[in-house]
Amino acid sequence: MAQLFSTSLTRRWAVIGLALTAAPVALTGADHAYAQTNQTKPETSLYERLGGVFAIAAVVDHFSDAVVKNPIVGQKSKNPRLREWHTKNLKRLPGLKFMRTLWVCNAAGGPFQFTATKPGATPLGLEEAHRDLRISPAEFDAVTAELGRSLDFFKVPKREKAEVLAAFAAHKDEVTAGYVRR
Repeated sequence: MAQLFSTSLTRRWAVIGLALTAAPVALTGADHAYAQTNQTKPETSLYERLGGVFAIAAVVDHFSDAVVKNPIVGQKSKNPRLREWHTKNLKRLPGLKFMRTLWVCNAAGGPFQFTATKPGATPLGLEEAHRDLRISPAEFDAVTAELGRSLDFFKVPKREKAEVLAAFAAHKDEVTAGYVRR
């Protein structure tokens, strides 16, 4: 019985010793796993934060319809080229909405590629695409305000709204390059 007790104690101490030796290794692994889960996740793209292509398309659809009705840049604009576009070219509006959606998706870091084109022609930049419309800085600002209202309509958070408007405003010089003071 004494030998059984001694062997039992020895085994018990051996198991305790192994457990104590292995514990720091196991805890280190647990700490490492915990640290990995608590690392800062990479920032999601603006595209993802906006809700992807369907949410962006909804905003663009609302925005595009509002621009047509806007008194400064739409059908009653003092700019004869904008007024004409918004009355005689509305059959092109669905395609323009599609292109605007692609542009926003691309600018927001989404998986779509935007290339401005003239119907049946080669790619062209925003400057050339808008040159004939002779958009003034004030008219550009009216369109920007309309975009802001559309973002508000869909309750886009302030941070994302600011990023979309900044991406849009970054192209003001290109879009207004064809403006000639009247």
